[in-house]
Amino acid sequence: MAYKVDHEYDYLFKIVLIGDSGVGKSNILSRFTRNEFCLESKSTIGVEFATRTLQVEGKTVKAQIWDTAGQERYRAITSAYYRGAVGALLVYDITKRQTFDNVLRWLRELRDHADSNIVIMMAGNKSDLNHLRAVSQEDAQGLAESEGLAFLETSALEAINIEKAFQTILLDIYQIISKKALAAQQAASSVPQGTTINVNNMSDSGTKGACCSS
Repeated sequence: MAYKVDHEYDYLFKIVLIGDSGVGKSNILSRFTRNEFCLESKSTIGVEFATRTLQVEGKTVKAQIWDTAGQERYRAITSAYYRGAVGALLVYDITKRQTFDNVLRWLRELRDHADSNIVIMMAGNKSDLNHLRAVSQEDAQGLAESEGLAFLETSALEAINIEKAFQTILLDIYQIISKKALAAQQAASSVPQGTTINVNNMSDSGTKGACCSS
């Protein structure tokens, strides 16, 4: 969802959070939109979203961040969840190897259902638990590079790189949309003026007089 409007904000961007249950998606959402963290947060049931308005290259952008349950039984909401999304944060838990191993499955689902131009960042969450690390930064960086993804490690608890993650995604989205708008303007201005040909004065002998004006 990348709509341009004329009043409270210039653009509305829909960004989805994806990844296994328990990796910290809901706390990433609450940290970015409300600057809150809840140690007792429960697994999300279904879908929830929150918004935050911020400045991106002089434009007012409203980010609408969607969070979904990572459990398989909620996968039926997939197509509606991804519809209109222009950005995605794919989250895994650096202390749980399985959540990292599932990144490719989430990525495949995202690419199957979302727009082909969607901006994707991979985030290794819970970097505050470095002493329990099960996924190295090198492994994650290698996967991100092979899949063409941006990557960083985050901590919703300590508010590390949460702001940077969303700012990076939003900037990339804005630059893509700006380039599209510029290309459309250039294409419109480069279309040659048409030539009007009027065919008249058709005589019995079949002679045609053509009057051309540009």
